[in-house]
Amino acid sequence: MRPAAIAIAAAGFGIATLLVSLGGQRLAAIEAPSVDVIDESDIQQALPPEDGGEGLPPEDGNTAAVAPSAPQAEPEAVSRAVAPDEIVPPALEQGGLVREAPRAPLSELSLALPPKPKMPDDWDGTTLFRPVASAAGLIEAKGFSVAISGVTAVETSEKCSFEGKEWNCGVRARTAFRSFLRSRAVVCDVPPDAERGVIVARCRVGKQDVGEWLVANGWVRADANGPYAEAGANAEAEKKGIFGAAPERIEMTLSPIGTSLPEVEAPPATEPDTNSSPQ
Repeated sequence: MRPAAIAIAAAGFGIATLLVSLGGQRLAAIEAPSVDVIDESDIQQALPPEDGGEGLPPEDGNTAAVAPSAPQAEPEAVSRAVAPDEIVPPALEQGGLVREAPRAPLSELSLALPPKPKMPDDWDGTTLFRPVASAAGLIEAKGFSVAISGVTAVETSEKCSFEGKEWNCGVRARTAFRSFLRSRAVVCDVPPDAERGVIVARCRVGKQDVGEWLVANGWVRADANGPYAEAGANAEAEKKGIFGAAPERIEMTLSPIGTSLPEVEAPPATEPDTNSSPQ
């Protein structure tokens, strides 16, 4: 076995030597890259001359640099005195100052509002004596003008139409309201210290609600979302008050002056029975 191993090793060494020799020949065949060599004289010709003027091409008139002009001097600012006597404030006299009163506020919104009056626990409204109905749904008494809440008042100038016939329902509604009040005292939810003017409040005569009576009889219109909406719908469906026909007029014939009424015979007088005795 030993001679065979030596022979194999010698053969391998020979093959390796052959391959190395072939590779060296191939590398020698490849040309080395060429390098340009620059001459020193060419470098000196390419550089500009040191004096800066020779060797340069002549400048064109259009491209020649314009020499900067000399800077102009700024004009000197001239100042003038403005009211020299009023610059210094005048001297104030000692002891001549007077304190003025404070100015009034610009708006009443900044003022503190008075507190609202507190009603007692047993307060049940303000009694208005001898009320007057200025329209159906409006009451005037003691300087107050009260509009019944939950209804829309009917003005005296309003006219209504029923089956093509127009009639003055505003005056008729006011007359009906006055007949209902008959100058009786009205109790309304009005604070006694309230400001005079139109006040929307609920009123009653005794135990009768004024707004309910007006709506139920059709002399005012109930508000859509008010407490009398259902009663107003019933009055309109039943053609009551302003929703119906004009009231019938009562014809009265007066006797002419100077006429006398027919004489009526008096019944015969009866004599008292003297024979009857008291029991």
